[in-house]
Amino acid sequence: MDIKQQINQLREALREHNYNYYVLDKPTISDYEFDVKLKELQGLENKYPEFYDANSPTLRVGGEITKNFETIVHDHRMYSLDNSYSKEDLLDWETRVKKLVDGDVQYTCELKYDGASISLTYENGELIRAVTRGDGIQGDNVTNNIKTIPTVPLKLKGEYPPKFDIRGEIVLPHDGFLKMNEERIAAGEEPYANPRNTASGSLKLQDSAEVARRPLDCLLYNITGNNLGLETQYESLEKARAWGFKAPQESKLVNSIEEVLAYVNYWDIERHNLPYETDGVVIKVNGLQQQEELGFTSKAPRWAMAYKFKAEQVVTQLNEITYQVGRTGAITPVANLTPVQLAGTVVKRASLHNADQIAKLDIRVGDEVYVEKGGEIIPKIVGVNLEKRAENSIATEYASDCPECGAPLERKDGEAQHYCPNYNGCLPQIAGRIQHYISRKAMDIEGLGGETVTLLVKEGLIKNYADLYMLTKDDVIPLERMAEKSAENLVNGIEKSKEIPFERVLFALGVRYVGETVAKKLVKHYKTIDAIMTATQEDLVNVDEIGIKIAESVQEFFSDQDNQELISRLKVYGIQLEMSAEKLANQTETLKGLTFVVSGVFYRVSRNELKKMIEDNGGKVSSSISSKTTYIVAGDKMGPSKLEKANKLEIEIINEDTFLAKLGM
Repeated sequence: MDIKQQINQLREALREHNYNYYVLDKPTISDYEFDVKLKELQGLENKYPEFYDANSPTLRVGGEITKNFETIVHDHRMYSLDNSYSKEDLLDWETRVKKLVDGDVQYTCELKYDGASISLTYENGELIRAVTRGDGIQGDNVTNNIKTIPTVPLKLKGEYPPKFDIRGEIVLPHDGFLKMNEERIAAGEEPYANPRNTASGSLKLQDSAEVARRPLDCLLYNITGNNLGLETQYESLEKARAWGFKAPQESKLVNSIEEVLAYVNYWDIERHNLPYETDGVVIKVNGLQQQEELGFTSKAPRWAMAYKFKAEQVVTQLNEITYQVGRTGAITPVANLTPVQLAGTVVKRASLHNADQIAKLDIRVGDEVYVEKGGEIIPKIVGVNLEKRAENSIATEYASDCPECGAPLERKDGEAQHYCPNYNGCLPQIAGRIQHYISRKAMDIEGLGGETVTLLVKEGLIKNYADLYMLTKDDVIPLERMAEKSAENLVNGIEKSKEIPFERVLFALGVRYVGETVAKKLVKHYKTIDAIMTATQEDLVNVDEIGIKIAESVQEFFSDQDNQELISRLKVYGIQLEMSAEKLANQTETLKGLTFVVSGVFYRVSRNELKKMIEDNGGKVSSSISSKTTYIVAGDKMGPSKLEKANKLEIEIINEDTFLAKLGM
């Protein structure tokens, strides 16, 4: 046997032993025998570097140093999930699902693991990339650190698709977490707060050898890609296990919401016997074709729902109510509490939401209050222990003036929040608007963070986001904690933002109620900032999915003289304020005024490509059939109830070829 064969045999044997030990929990050799084989392989690899393999089992021990984690755009977006807290929520979701898909619907129930989300990319059976969730659109490349986790296969078993992403959660099991804290306490160091944050922090450690020393686990639950040959979510979990992934066996295929609730009730108790933390159950429509039919909202898949276990609740004292000012001028009251442990973290503050909430609960300084941390990241006060209230307690009077600039607060009819009207003179509003402008989903300006923005505003270097484009390296170097290299990165990041496309620029401007989805709709319809600025309320309301509230806000923003001046300056600085020539070239009015429902399986182009073609050519895509539907583009396996409804409403059904012919393809 030659050296290369010997090395490959050792690698294969170690991979199999690793899988047996960590994934199946059925070791076939002792730890000592495993270590002997590993050291033998390390010796051969050091002696014969020409046989290097980026996915060798020896790399599990770490040693790679990563100083800067590269930002990677996900091939397939990582969406968040909608949350539910009751049977009624689930029944409402089921009703929506059954309106949009044909046939019987089965559900896959899986535990919701409490860790750090990860996306692993495999090509030809080998791990090529591991990326954190980030903002769902892009995340950080943490491949070197992920390779140290034993339950992440570096090479797959059996037969698998040529390329796919698999999503999961990096968790720190209870036993490992306790052991880590025992070691830290013994060394005189502060213990870690909770397993979730420790797992998340581990992914961004610079030294992968340190990551390797942490007993992290990787639980996989979702396969994403093109032409994978899979038909159901449950089948995809079984396939994942066959390929060598640790896809927990607790998942279950069920046929009704009643069975879903039985699963939830069982695991609400039994989860305390699991080796890792969970905070709920994820319910998914099992059929992948049905998932595709259901699609996504701007934030979450319509085919999945997270059912959260009842939130943990603690009692503590409310010491003070303070008020925060947001970028829109909205005032948020905040409860400052006696620190208390809740869901693995120390809670010192909680949101009180608005004046109505304070009045409804009759919350007062000095009260003992009940605090929960449920579906929200920020804890909230859900009640008051009136039996412990002091006799001299004074009812809370809501703030009348802005805590930052002193302007009298306003509250519009029909709105829950108070607002500071000092748009151009209130520092948190100014800084908040600029922080929104530079954020990742907006202009994504590297080298510039929230603290630096606040400092720039306080120092009088900027008063609005247009001022950013006047900054020089010499302007920012004197700032606290600003070295020459970081000043250079900041100025370069601002310059690079001039390449950001128009729809993200429009979102970045901070027009109230204009989120990412609305910004895309407006850009698609109007093409240029000038057209949006001169649009009447009546024009705006006629745009797909734009209501009166958004139309009023858009018109109010662009009729303001200061905002008009800002736009003029952004034009001069070269910001993208119209649709690019490339995008315009792909846009036509061929399908203007037509509404399509896309259903079934297609072969020449994918369902998503069909939908994009409709929208790029002026048409509208609807998820359900109604009297407003012009055509149904039907592929194979279109459901019988859709066919029946189409015939009843006398809606024309066309196939893929006929549709493409309309576009001259």
